[in-house]
Amino acid sequence: MADWFAEHTVTETRGLLLDRDEVLAARFIPHGELASGMRVTARLTHKKTGASRGVAVDTQGNEILIDRIPSGVTEGQEISIEIFRAAMHEFARTKLAQGRVVQANYPSEEPGQSIFTALPIRDPRDDLWSEILHSAASNTVDFAGGTLHFSPTPAMTLIDIDGAMSPRELALAAVPQIARWVRLFDIGGSIGIDFPTLAAKADRRAVDDALAEALVDWPHERTSMNGFGFVQIVARLEGPSLLHRFANARAEMAARIVLHQASRISEPGAIQLSLHPAARANIRPSWLDALAARTGREIRFETDPALALESGFAQAVPR
Repeated sequence: MADWFAEHTVTETRGLLLDRDEVLAARFIPHGELASGMRVTARLTHKKTGASRGVAVDTQGNEILIDRIPSGVTEGQEISIEIFRAAMHEFARTKLAQGRVVQANYPSEEPGQSIFTALPIRDPRDDLWSEILHSAASNTVDFAGGTLHFSPTPAMTLIDIDGAMSPRELALAAVPQIARWVRLFDIGGSIGIDFPTLAAKADRRAVDDALAEALVDWPHERTSMNGFGFVQIVARLEGPSLLHRFANARAEMAARIVLHQASRISEPGAIQLSLHPAARANIRPSWLDALAARTGREIRFETDPALALESGFAQAVPR
């Protein structure tokens, strides 16, 4: 039976859906982010007369686009909100977190208090995240006979398939990998899959049937494959995927990974973080405070512009 397990790092909470040691799905929730399912108290700041939608601000200053505002609620009033989509930071804009008004007796949670708080803790020494994060950073997943190329855009996530097999074989071989990685990357919203062009209707139908079986327990709507090999999937969008997080905040993600490595060091001595300057610039003071508190160590830095952004590392050094 599959169960969710949590790992609370110094910069985020990571959730894995595990069936023994097989990872079925993943979620990555930065501290301070209003995640889907979280409940908060906020003050209504903008609402047009007679409208059921408006904007509220929580105690941390996060703006939330809300709906289902009761008719008697006015600007300046405190309301309880359940988040159903996290904020989306894109190349040239930010989409506010979205929520809906709920009963006031719902318990509130502070931003950064994860929806995984009550879940069992996975031993952080069992690092099951390396492959997921590496694949998200590179936007590629290799499988026997081919490669999936992911392209996150504001409109949709595109998946292209390359390989040396025949078009039918390649398309069918890609299906279970697509089904696996949309869950591991936590992809929602609109997804476009560019399969190899299949001239025969029977071949296209075989791929449609394989997709239906592979995604049977993943809520979504899906088109049939058209004559050009394209399939569109629409799933509930609850927040940015791992692909979007790397695409829009690559240096920050690189910094998070190194700090997580640092928190796992068992050798004695001070902790030295070796980073590209851009990654160093994205480390927040609160993250360093959390790392120092967790490890009880002195934290040192070494920056090198010749170091690739994702090649930072942490190590123990003599005091």
